[in-house]
Parts: sequence; structure tokens; C-alpha cells
Amino acid sequence: MRRPTLLTLALLCAATPRFIFGAENTTEKVKPVVPLLAQTFDLADVKLGPGPFREAQERDRAYLLRLDPDRLLHTFRLNVGLPSSAQPYGGWESPDVELRGHSLGHYLSACALMARSTGDEECKRRVDYIVAELAKCQAASPKAGYHAGYLSAFPESFIDRVEQRKEVWAPWYTLHKIMAGVLDAYQLTGNQQALTVLTQMADWVKFRVDHLTPEQMQAMLQTEFGGMNEVLANLYSVTGDKEHLRLAQAFDHKFVFDPLAAGKDQLDGLHANTQIPKVIGAAREFELTGNDRYRAIAENFWTDVALHRSYVIGGDSDREHFFPVDDFAHHLSPETTETCNTYNMLKLTRHLFEWHPDARTIDFYERGLYNHILASQDPAQGMFTYLMSLEPGHYKTYSTPENSFWCCVGTGMENHAKYGDTIYAHDQDGVFVNLFVPSEVHWRERGVTLKQETTFPEEDATRLTISTREPAAFSLKIRHPAWSTGELKITINGEAVASAPEKNAYAELKRTWKNGDRVEVKLNPTLRTESLPGVKSEVALLYGPIVLAGKLGTDGMPMPYARDQLDQARFPHPAVPVFVLSDENLVAHVKMISRSPLLFETQGLAQPRDVVLEPFYLVQHERETVYWKVLTPQSWETVRSGIAATENEWKSLSTTALDFVAAGDENSESAHAFQSGKTESGHFSNRSWRQAQKGNAFGYLLKTSANASKADVSKSDASKADATKGDTPLTLVCAFGSRDKARKFNIVIDDKVIATPKLDGTAPGEILLQKFAVPVELTRGKDAISVKFVADKNWDGATANVFGCALVANP
Repeated sequence: MRRPTLLTLALLCAATPRFIFGAENTTEKVKPVVPLLAQTFDLADVKLGPGPFREAQERDRAYLLRLDPDRLLHTFRLNVGLPSSAQPYGGWESPDVELRGHSLGHYLSACALMARSTGDEECKRRVDYIVAELAKCQAASPKAGYHAGYLSAFPESFIDRVEQRKEVWAPWYTLHKIMAGVLDAYQLTGNQQALTVLTQMADWVKFRVDHLTPEQMQAMLQTEFGGMNEVLANLYSVTGDKEHLRLAQAFDHKFVFDPLAAGKDQLDGLHANTQIPKVIGAAREFELTGNDRYRAIAENFWTDVALHRSYVIGGDSDREHFFPVDDFAHHLSPETTETCNTYNMLKLTRHLFEWHPDARTIDFYERGLYNHILASQDPAQGMFTYLMSLEPGHYKTYSTPENSFWCCVGTGMENHAKYGDTIYAHDQDGVFVNLFVPSEVHWRERGVTLKQETTFPEEDATRLTISTREPAAFSLKIRHPAWSTGELKITINGEAVASAPEKNAYAELKRTWKNGDRVEVKLNPTLRTESLPGVKSEVALLYGPIVLAGKLGTDGMPMPYARDQLDQARFPHPAVPVFVLSDENLVAHVKMISRSPLLFETQGLAQPRDVVLEPFYLVQHERETVYWKVLTPQSWETVRSGIAATENEWKSLSTTALDFVAAGDENSESAHAFQSGKTESGHFSNRSWRQAQKGNAFGYLLKTSANASKADVSKSDASKADATKGDTPLTLVCAFGSRDKARKFNIVIDDKVIATPKLDGTAPGEILLQKFAVPVELTRGKDAISVKFVADKNWDGATANVFGCALVANP
């Protein structure tokens, strides 16, 4: 299939052609047995107005149209013996990666969501094309040696491996993405062929599941399987076939569900995003069966994660795993808050809201939507974050257009296509206004349109205009968010509503509305702080629901795009300012300096310099900080003195040591016989650094005597030097990145490990000096020794960031 030209893309985005959907989604044969007290609107009935959400949607649409479906279909075709001349995408979609195929499922969902949200004809055409091609692949499966109904980009033997508890990368997870994409094609765009493909896949799932004992099935569920229970439950709602519900329940993971059903939080150490989709499945199973155990699982999990395990941006987890709730102090890393987690937590939140429309639930939804999901998109190329780094001084790292395709690229494609799904909801009596986002909703059953105009958070108000052919009696329910202090100030057609009553924190305006009626809501966001959970001395700043981030420039920062999601996670960064406060009124030292754009500035608060703060979702392509250390003036003076002492010691060593090498500096390294495997290097704050990747090393020859000549040091076999030299005990002094922690590497001198440094990442300033005794037997008789930094080959990480090392004689 020929890729669209840039001109075509521009015309598509500008003209916004729309195909016409029918009435609200009526594809479900089985309705929930649990009363839904609120229901979100069909995406086709909600249109975004001007603002950051529509801008993100348009960037996402442009990216979806840049992708070539044939390249995503390549490995599906080859897997069943069908020809393909397309060039496959890279990253997690490479033909040799076991997770290949997951992105096509996400892409199918994203195109269906975008088509439903915007009416884009090209997105709808791509959905139809992909479904037709997948049907061909499914039909060819038996001839390729697979069981009927099988559809994937990897061989069916991957399922054999997971059943046999052999190592394999989450095949059921990928199948869930494919099945969910096909179901979205049917439900969101009306593609009838998609339902046929999906029911045949479900027949294959039945074949695979039914030959396992319950014990074997539960053992298999120890490997990540996405939301298989959710997609099968959703399929049951469409077909009414109780076998599909039975299959959904076969994927109920007792190891996780049993403690949650009993109200026990046993999530520590679990891979976070493995759990959230299966809990969404439990929520859907509750709706379709009424089994209260499922409700308890979903609500208890939501409470545990949303209220106790989340950072200020609404995201959770570090290095993709849950950690103890009292250990946040050790979990501000470059690998916090996987974006997939928040994508899924918002889906779960929407279920809970529909069961019980509580404004507190939407408070969490709003937090995650603005501060994680909206913040996760690159404004330059429409790319996506995987791990939203909250390490002070780090930055957002984005995928590449064609060579990443991480899980969060897949959910990212969906995120920005469905912003309209929770702005509004309705019950029999009225409309809930959940979010203050410029948009328009058409309440089809009542013939009413509600238009919301606002530039929130740049303004503290929103305006709602009602359009109706005939007067209509209903309630307008406006969320009173927790962050808005005092009563909501509401006017209807310019007249104040006296003490607007609240119902579950929604101000309810019940009346007969006429065409042109106008409601204005004055919000009252304030500047406030929120501590890192359990750590009073580290705080974030918020304006209303909007997390503010300090803008810290680009010193030493590479282009923020990565093929692998961890490529830049362990780079060092400059020291970050701290807040120094002699009283408790921190926000009094932060002033708004601009309303549009929304900007704040610290005044006499941050040291060693004040900083400008901007909404986190707007800070892109530069270093940033969300959480700030708060010190007393006395503590700051102690820290400042310690930093100065470290810097002075390191500077002194450059001239007084027996030998000194500046890592990452070409001239210094060349003068010390530099050797390396796969390494990274860079500069910031007028200093250079180097690190070795997994299983690799770098090293230098260092003089053991001030009298050794350059010629002596460059000898290929320093051990043949005069045996009378090198009797003085020496110390190796290394400068590591101050924030380095949990690195697994060894320091090796002439092939002997002399140290395995332990780093906790708590040192102030930019460098940490550590000293290691050098055994005399390694220096005796030598003019020089080989010093190497070797990354552990069994750990998927790197050495510390090494700024240099020096050899000094012991006093």
C-alpha cells in the first residue's frame, strides 16, 4: 500500500473529512446487569474545541497517517506463508522480537478511535484494510500448520512455550492487543468482518484453554497476558455467547485476585502494568455478572494504586514495578511512571465512575490525564514517552518514529485519539460535566448540545452554552473539584446561583433549559504543595490540578529520542536547585508571572538560583524537576559546604595526584591508553563523563609513580617494569555521578576485581568521590596499572557515570 504524501496528510488534517456514524453504539446484545449510574458519551458525539487536547489529537492523527499498515502487517503475512515486500518496522516490531504484532493491535484501535472521534475517512479506510488483510492471514493459518482461528505475527509454538512454563515474552499479551484492536474495529467503525475474525480467534482461545487443567491455566497466567479477560468479556457482551464469558473467567488470575478480593494489598514487587489490565477485566466481569467479588477486586486495587501508590502526576511504579508504599524516598528515578499504567488506570477509573459518579474519582482521572497522558506526547514529532522520568534534573525521552514501538507507543497512539471519552457523562436525569476541556457534546436522546468554552488552566473559569430545539428539563451536574477552594461561583444567563447545592461534589443545576442558555462557572484553583508520599522534605508544586515543573535548560542533554526506552535513562545530569525556607509558607515565595502562557517563578526560594515553573505537560525538550528538596538555611549551608569541599578536592587531585584522567575527555583519555567496548559519553557543567553498557568495559593506564614517564605508561606490558618500583600503598579515587544508584559494576586492576561500588544516589551536588585501596601486590614493580570499569553482564544496566579517576599515594 502506497504511503500518503506530506501534501495528502496536510489536506487530510486541514479538511477533516468525516464519514457519518449512525446512532450511538448499539452493538451490545448483553447489557450490564449492574446499574450504571452514569454513562460516558459515544466518542462520535463529543468534539474537542481549540486547546492542547485537540492539538495533541491532531499530532496523533498525523502520526497514524504517516505509518504504513503494510509494514505492520509484514510479520503477520510471513508467519502464515503469505508474501510481503514491505520493510518491517524496528524496535519491538522487528521480526526477531517475540512481542512483534502488538503494535498492529494498538494501531487498529487507535485508527478506530480516531475515526470515531473525528470522522476521519482515511482512518476508517485503514481499519477496513487491516481487518481484511488479517482475515486473509487467519484463513491461511491451517495451511501454515496452526490450528484454525489462530492469528498472530509469531508462531503458535509461543503458546506452547508459555503453557509449558518455558521462557517466552508474553504471547497472550500480544494476542490481547490484536483481539482488542479487532473488537474496536467492529464496535467503533461497524466493520462486520472484524466480528467474524474475532469470534474465530475466540474459538481458537477455547481450544487452547480447554486442554489445560485449572492448575496449568493458573500457572500459565504467571506470564503477562494483558487484558484477555476484558476482551473476552467484551466479546460476550457483543455476541451473547456464554462460552465467551466462561473463557474470560478462565483468565481470572487467582494469585492477584484472591488478596484483592479480601482487601489485602500484596502488590509489592509485582510488575505493575501486568496487573492493571486484568483488574479492568474484573471490572467488566462485575458489570456483566453482578458478582460482587469482581467489584471488590476492582475497587480495592484502585484505592491501593490511585490513592496510595501514585506520584503527583497520577502515574505509578518505578522500573515498571510496585514498591512498598513507605519507600517513595528511594524511587525518584529516570524509570518512574510507565505511561501504559496510567492509560490503564484511567480506563479502570472510568468504570468505577460509572458505578458511582463521585467527583473524587474524576479528580484522579483529571490528574493523570493532564499531568501524565497529555504530558507524554512530543510536540515536535508526535512521539511518545515510555517511562515518565521524575528524577530531578532529567527529561522526557521519546520514541523514534519507526524504530521503537514500545508498549507505550501502542497505548500512546490510542491515548490522544480518545480524549473525548470522559469529559462528559449522563444519567437519566442529566449531564455530568467532569472535565474543564473546550469541547462540545451532543446528547442524542434528548436532542441537546452542550458547548464548553474555556482556556483552563490559563483561565479560572468555563462557559457552557446549551442548544436545543425545544425547552428541555434536565440537570446540569458540574464537578466541584477538590482543588477548587470554597463554593463554586455559578451564574445562569448572568444571574448568580445562590450557594449552588452539591451532590457527591457535583453542583446540580436542575431546570428547564432553553436554547442559548449560558452557564458560567468560576473556579478557584490555588497554588499549593504536595509532598512525595511519606517524605515531607520533598514537595511538588501544583496550580489547581496542574503539576508545575521547573525549567532547567538543556545543559549536556542529548536529543530526547531513543530507540530503546532505557537508552538515556542512566545519563548523568547537572545539580538541581533546592528550596531553602526559614518558614512554612513555601507558596508565598512563588509568584505567577504570566497567565497565558501559565508561568510561575520562585522568589528567594530556590538555591543556588531561582527557577521558572510551567505546567509539566508543557515542559518539553529540556531538563525539568517536579519534586524539590526543602531545606532549612542551616541545612542548606551544610550541603553547600559539602558540595564545595567535594569540588575542591576533585580539582586539587587533577594537579596533585600521581595520575589523573578525565573520563569522556578525548585528550585526557588518549594520553592514558583508553580502551573500551560499548560505552556512552557526554558533557555538562564543563565536565565530561563516560559509562559502559551491559557486559562492556572501559579503562585506562594510570601511572603508579610521579617519576614514571609517558613512555613508561604506554608500555604494552607494564608488569615488566623495574621490580623496585610501586611499593608505596596507593588509593584509587573515582568521581561518580551523584544520583547514580543500584548500578552493578566492578573496578578491575590488571584483571583483578578490587571493588564493587555501592551507590545510593543521595549525594548532593553533581559528583560523588569514592576511594578504593589498591593492593600493593598489584602495583609492585610497575610503572603503570590498568584500571577498568566493567558493567555486570547479567544486569540490564550500565556502570556508574564516571567523571574520572586518580591515583594517589597514601599519606
